[in-house]
Amino acid sequence: MMIVKRHFLFLFISLFLSFSVPTVLAETAASNGTAETEAAPVQEPVPEGLKSPRATMETFLGAMNDIKRGTPDKISVAVTALDLADVNPLVREERGRDLAWMLLEVLDRTRLINTKKIPRRTEGKPYLFHTYKSGEIKIAQAASGRWLFDRESIDKLPQIMDEMASKERVKGKDGEASFVPWHIRLRQQIPASLKQSTLMLQNWQWIGLLVMVLVGVILDKIVSFFLRSLVRRWRDSTDHQEFKEISTDILRPLGLMAMAIIWWIGINLMGLPEGAMLVLLLAVKFLASISGVWAAYRLVDLVSAFLYKRAQETANKLDDALVPLIPRTLKIFITVIGFVFIADNLNVDISSLLAGLGLGGLAFALAAKDMVQNLFGSVTVLMDRTFSVGDWVIVDGAEGSVERIGFRSTRIRTFYNSVVTVPNSKFITATVDNMGERRYRRLSCKLSLTYDTPPDRIEAFCEGVRELVRQHPYMRKDYYHVYLNEFAASSLDILLYVFWITPEWSTELRERHRFMLDILRLAQRLGVEFAFPTQTLYMKQEELNGEAGAEMGQSDAIDLGQKLAKEIVSETTGLGVKPAPVVFPRVK
Repeated sequence: MMIVKRHFLFLFISLFLSFSVPTVLAETAASNGTAETEAAPVQEPVPEGLKSPRATMETFLGAMNDIKRGTPDKISVAVTALDLADVNPLVREERGRDLAWMLLEVLDRTRLINTKKIPRRTEGKPYLFHTYKSGEIKIAQAASGRWLFDRESIDKLPQIMDEMASKERVKGKDGEASFVPWHIRLRQQIPASLKQSTLMLQNWQWIGLLVMVLVGVILDKIVSFFLRSLVRRWRDSTDHQEFKEISTDILRPLGLMAMAIIWWIGINLMGLPEGAMLVLLLAVKFLASISGVWAAYRLVDLVSAFLYKRAQETANKLDDALVPLIPRTLKIFITVIGFVFIADNLNVDISSLLAGLGLGGLAFALAAKDMVQNLFGSVTVLMDRTFSVGDWVIVDGAEGSVERIGFRSTRIRTFYNSVVTVPNSKFITATVDNMGERRYRRLSCKLSLTYDTPPDRIEAFCEGVRELVRQHPYMRKDYYHVYLNEFAASSLDILLYVFWITPEWSTELRERHRFMLDILRLAQRLGVEFAFPTQTLYMKQEELNGEAGAEMGQSDAIDLGQKLAKEIVSETTGLGVKPAPVVFPRVK
């Protein structure tokens, strides 16, 4: 019950504001109308159907008869015969339809109309159709030259219809009542006691508002409960984590929309005074429009979860970058369409706003220069496939994994777990090092052995390391190098130059760990020791008497060196033999 009171209080406050707001809006509309008249002095020609009192009456009755024959769109033609200048433009369409049916009811219950007896003059005094206790029905010439049912007649129509409600139709055809909107027929059947005004509205209208609020709230709760249960059952039955994280209230705006629609229909059907109808109808239209845009936003979240699930099922990384952009694009589109939808429901003319945007286009373009550059940058990233979500990149000093690619910027999660936001305009000219596009992960280092390691042990060790490369499953088999490469200050350095075929860093670390441990095991079994930086100090004592020893002559030394070198080469590769270039077997 508290919920009903809260909603009813909202409507009551709106009714209270209806005394001041319509006056301001009417003055604004009048000033706008004056400005438009001053800006456009050229007057439109008077339609043939509104050039005389007879033509106006024939136009009105003909349009209403066409509605009875099954063409409801003719109500707009009938409304043109009414002078609605005093009706606020925001509710003129709804109010005009009700007034047209009220006028028809009054005419049908007054007398048979012979249009030939109505004057055809195009100028002169107003034509008086009939005088009632509550007022008169007249057709007068407006400032535009059209003959219309004048403002005083339109203003007194509700009271005149209540006065004529007890009288039967002149034609005596009860069947014609079926074409009259049911809320007007209901108004005619309401007892006089309920038509007494109490606090701005008639008693039956207050009762109708209370019932309308109650029905709207109940419908809101029923729809919300049904949709919440539906989402909960669907979420519990799915196996995808993205759908399990969806809130059960994701379709809550649809309940508000149903409530707003009930209120919208109820306000139109109760024939409220113009002031009350203006404020209440604007509030309900705004609620319905906002709930519609909100519901569209929630549906985009559902679409986003579905697309994210499909993107995870594919190996292509392009869709991982596109999925975050699609919901944002849809929400921007919904925002623009929602703005136009709300403006249309509130009868706001946005043509002047669009014209203002055209005049301020240059200033807007200058202000949006960076935004356009960022947009082109995001298009460049997606079209050139510079990187994808999850890639390890280095750009402008920022290094880390790409977390999100947006319209304006790209978020990079660094290895310190911080987030670096890089404007997409940078990617148009910046150099991007995409480590995630590497096909291989390289290891280049030196294996330092002690100087007392025999050459045959070094040869066995190098070949053993090559065999480890050939046996490890993740290592590249078509290109690797393991050779004695350098005589360092305190070690014999073997160059180790190998690659791993793995797309992610975690696998690379694991395989590097296994490979290095196997090298240590190989060295241990071969008796090969790794060197560490050392220095050996030799102390030499000079002999005081005689020479230290006979030295070899220069020619003998040369001969001995050449002889030993030839013996070593003949034992290894062979004299005069040229080894073939290193060729790796083709990996299938």
